[in-house]
Amino acid sequence: MYYLDEDILKKLGDINIFITNNINSSKEDKGIIVKIKEKKVFRIAIDGPSASGKSTISKYLSEILAIDYLDTGAMYRAITFYLLENGYSLTDENEIEKGIKKIILKYDNNNIIINNKILKDELRTEVVTKNVSLISSYSSVRSKLVNIQREIAKKNSIILDGRDIGTVVLPNAEYKFFLVADPEVRARRRLKDKNSRLNMTFDEIVEDIKRRDYLDSTRAISPLKKAEDAIVIDSSKLTINEVVENILKSIRGI
Repeated sequence: MYYLDEDILKKLGDINIFITNNINSSKEDKGIIVKIKEKKVFRIAIDGPSASGKSTISKYLSEILAIDYLDTGAMYRAITFYLLENGYSLTDENEIEKGIKKIILKYDNNNIIINNKILKDELRTEVVTKNVSLISSYSSVRSKLVNIQREIAKKNSIILDGRDIGTVVLPNAEYKFFLVADPEVRARRRLKDKNSRLNMTFDEIVEDIKRRDYLDSTRAISPLKKAEDAIVIDSSKLTINEVVENILKSIRGI
């Protein structure tokens, strides 16, 4: 049984009508109780460029479907933070490979933990944001994190978001989606993001997004790429509610 906060349902409007095949809900004084029927383990892969809405959409879906959510991008940010914090040269891949061997990364209760330290605000700093695409391009980093992500995905039904979930991490995921949006729309979202700690103008954010798109899509190892069987959703002119509705329409009946 999963307790879903009523405020979330209010934000989502009538979206719960799309999951009536999966849940039974009844109102009580304290909110809404959602009972999940028995079903096989399934994986949902949500890929897309930075600020395309992956994390926001994935969090909503995990609440509605009462399944786990893994933000793989936060893992790469955590590695980037550690390397910066400990003075490693970010352009020396051999040094990076030595550095990550000292990292014990865990994911527990939606927290990224490196060497027993929970990382939160540190992951969203401007310096981490500017360097995470570079760190993500190194094969040693990707190999380490992909193995961790696959192990996590074996245990329970889960949503993973990232750049290469549907193509590399979970190529056999039961459901795959690829979110896109115009750079200007994504920049406005980044400016509104309360968790973002960027000290940049709108134009600077647009250029940074384009730069990251180029780096992510042209890197040799696991580039940003749509899986052939992924459903593309352009969220430029869609609300969060509408994007989630489109995804739930595709996966109803699981």
